[in-house]
Amino acid sequence: MSQRKPQRIGITPTQAYGLKHQLAAPALAEANGYTDAWYADTGYPDTLTLAATTAANTSKLRVGVAVNSVYARTPATLAATASTLDSLLGGRFVLGIGSSSAAMVEGWHGVPFEKPVTRVRETTEIIRQALSGDKTDFQGETVSSKGYKQEASEVPVFIAALRPKMIETAAAYGDGVVLNLWPKSALPKIMQHIRIGAEKTGKAPEDVEVINRYQICVTDDVDAARDKFRKSFGAYYATSVYNSYLIWSGFEEEAHNILEAWNRRDRAAVAAAFTDELIDELALIGSVGAVVERLRDFGENGIDTHILSTFSGYTQAEYDRVLVSIVNRWNRLGKQG
Repeated sequence: MSQRKPQRIGITPTQAYGLKHQLAAPALAEANGYTDAWYADTGYPDTLTLAATTAANTSKLRVGVAVNSVYARTPATLAATASTLDSLLGGRFVLGIGSSSAAMVEGWHGVPFEKPVTRVRETTEIIRQALSGDKTDFQGETVSSKGYKQEASEVPVFIAALRPKMIETAAAYGDGVVLNLWPKSALPKIMQHIRIGAEKTGKAPEDVEVINRYQICVTDDVDAARDKFRKSFGAYYATSVYNSYLIWSGFEEEAHNILEAWNRRDRAAVAAAFTDELIDELALIGSVGAVVERLRDFGENGIDTHILSTFSGYTQAEYDRVLVSIVNRWNRLGKQG
């Protein structure tokens, strides 16, 4: 019988303090006991390039990208880049892929956002062919590849998912599932679909690593942090992908109010549509102890790897202190059992 994997904790290196700090953050994380660094693919700076720089200043940290859009790079390119990074990092790289959103795919890249579940599954199949060392020979509905060959590589492929079809696809075809920005009350449903997806391909659900990126703010001023979240994430939940996610998660009224306000370009009303209760479902706000307690609770309910991203207006020194204080408490509690 499969056993749960050891809990892991990591950071998403922030762009808030410039490229120099973003390049240095993984080494700081490793030195203080973090196990992972997962870059967010937000356009500039290019996260796959950033991942390569960690080879020079880390030796143990697992490095991933959560996630690369399957519409922005071809499957062969993703396989080649992943293998190169894994070689540079001595087997420490994880490739994260996902569909992204229509706003980014069609807006940034000028590519039709069509059949995202199929596109992700077929891209994964081609990547796996390439990573096996065999010549690719795949003709799908959305992508194809024939005759591409590279050295074999054992790079794990994680897939980002929000709602049932993609969650099940990620668990069925990926080595891990990447989650993001879900209300905490949705976790049981998410884990149910991970189990369904894993079992479709004969996997034990416990063998599928589940990672999540959290939005955190360590502060004594909870109300101010909630207001910061409202202003920072209104655009996310106005997109069709995340708005539908809120509805599926049980927040239909809030989703409707956010979208209706967004469509009439009333940004103040978008922010107001985020109730305190909804924000407390989506974000981790409070003391170091409260944040770590919430992480531990999620760990006991299915999350294997916890990736921290901050949304507060910290100074660089404050940001570094917060990350160190969280991992210190996390590791101290772990040693205490």
